Amino acid sequence: MKDSYAPTPAVAAMAPRLVRVPGVRAVVLGGSRARGTHRPDSDWDLGVYYRGALDLAALTALASEVQGAPVQVAGPGGWGPWVNGGAWLTVDGVAVDWILRDLDRVESVRSDCREGRFEVGTQPGHPLGFWSPCYVGEVALGRVLQDPQGELTALQDAVRAYPEPLRRALVEAAWEADFLVASARKSAPSGDTLHVALCLSRAFGVLAQALHAHHRAWCLNEKGALASAAALPDTPAGFADAVSSALRGLDAPAVETAARVVRDVRAVLDRAAPPPAGPGRPDASVTEGVRSLRADGRGGHSDE
Repeated sequence: MKDSYAPTPAVAAMAPRLVRVPGVRAVVLGGSRARGTHRPDSDWDLGVYYRGALDLAALTALASEVQGAPVQVAGPGGWGPWVNGGAWLTVDGVAVDWILRDLDRVESVRSDCREGRFEVGTQPGHPLGFWSPCYVGEVALGRVLQDPQGELTALQDAVRAYPEPLRRALVEAAWEADFLVASARKSAPSGDTLHVALCLSRAFGVLAQALHAHHRAWCLNEKGALASAAALPDTPAGFADAVSSALRGLDAPAVETAARVVRDVRAVLDRAAPPPAGPGRPDASVTEGVRSLRADGRGGHSDE
């Protein structure tokens, strides 16, 4: 593991202890720190992959011991149908998130993605919804810390290549952006800013997902998605600025700006997809582009 991605000693020490909890199969470093797009104050995200029954009492006891104070651990489903559960810890002044992932469900979603199927579920904390391919992207982009039986490592090797059926499905789903802008156009004259904001936000989120898929790059959630999409090679110039302008306006001119964004992006998507840049990962230019956008104050920050 590269030094720039290496967890602190306190965080690294958690992984071997976590896999000794009955039901836990693997621990993965995820989020921005795994992708190298983190800030100095970014949280440490540990994906805790389990299969079958999980010993929640043992997990809670470990969390409390590690933190040195009581910790409430949310069991499977405690944080909603998709994020699942976990715990928020503070260790040596550093925020560490344990995020539960059901390995059986991850494998099921992976099978769906290979067939070009995905779903978007309602999930607290995810205003655009939770896009099921995130489960697979987390595995592809994560850094395995502990995997005694090799299950997660084998799955990671299997998902290195972005599934072509999923790429096509997410690109084709961009049609919704046109529909959403048309809906916003009807509401803007009456000043219905809530409806306009919701329509445009979702339209741009759908486009961000489609642009990532077009480039065979994983988009894990809304945080940082605009900056990440803007950094992709085929994304139209000025994409992030135009999106930001439309979301600040939320009036009739803003809707027309959004319409131009949709038209320009869909023109890109209608072209053949670029050749793969790597094993299901953005290439170095994408990562550097995201960093540049953040340095300019235009990018977001993703830790989940």
